[in-house]
Amino acid sequence: MTDAHQTLMNLLAVERLEVDMFRGTGQGGETPTRIFGGQVIGQALAAAYQTVEDRLCHSLHAYFIRPGDPEIPVIYQVDRARDGGSFTTRRVVAIQHGRQILNMSASFHVQEDGWHHQHPMPDVEGPEDLADRTALRQTVVDRIPEKYHTEFLRPRPIDIREVAPRDFFTPEPTDDRSHLWFRMAAARGISPQLQHCLLAYASDLNLLGTALRPHGQTWFTGRVMAASLDHAMWFHAPAEFCDWHLYAMDSPWSGGGRGFNRGMIYDRHGQLVASVAQEGLIRPVTPKPEA
Repeated sequence: MTDAHQTLMNLLAVERLEVDMFRGTGQGGETPTRIFGGQVIGQALAAAYQTVEDRLCHSLHAYFIRPGDPEIPVIYQVDRARDGGSFTTRRVVAIQHGRQILNMSASFHVQEDGWHHQHPMPDVEGPEDLADRTALRQTVVDRIPEKYHTEFLRPRPIDIREVAPRDFFTPEPTDDRSHLWFRMAAARGISPQLQHCLLAYASDLNLLGTALRPHGQTWFTGRVMAASLDHAMWFHAPAEFCDWHLYAMDSPWSGGGRGFNRGMIYDRHGQLVASVAQEGLIRPVTPKPEA
């Protein structure tokens, strides 16, 4: 397991402080200036799982309320809203500086049999011959100030390979649909609960940028103020995130400074493992002149 992999596993190992109160670290995620949204969701789900026995999460719904501060820990308060015969419900509030930064509801379900159907997995190029995100960033690192090079090229725990990557800095307007393969090879053999937490963390990767595709924008153009507003996820089947999964995303709508995004996560065999929906702030801004 690499240092990057171990860092992510440590992020999701929230510490129990009291019966229903937990503490997670703010550092070590995808971004250095504020806590990555998937990190807070993954930790909140990990905290909820510590209060649930013998049931797996089937859905979660979260609101991002304030940016997270990576310099201090995050406190998670779990409310045991209901323990029913088939379903268990938890509410989780994430707190920093005495204020909520996220609140989340999660529902857990016993294993049951029932009818099954799903939409088929899109037919796209497999991950083997695609460049990973580190290799792609190496090709453009000279286009950003040198002081950002280390952070830009820092090893990340999730291996991402985009099917049709766009230019980071001068993207053309394109179709809202996008596809990427992702996995964390070091996740082999971990519990189903932790697999869910990892998948929740990864589900926030690249999703908000889907709404920028039709407008010819990325995070690097300097023309967008962007932040996730909410995040919903449904788990349909057990995940083995050590193996490749396809994340098929689209953005049916944007307007009023917001963009709506959807994602479907399939395993390599074409089974639909999870569905995701998210709305985010995508506010146009005027780039600052270079000093």
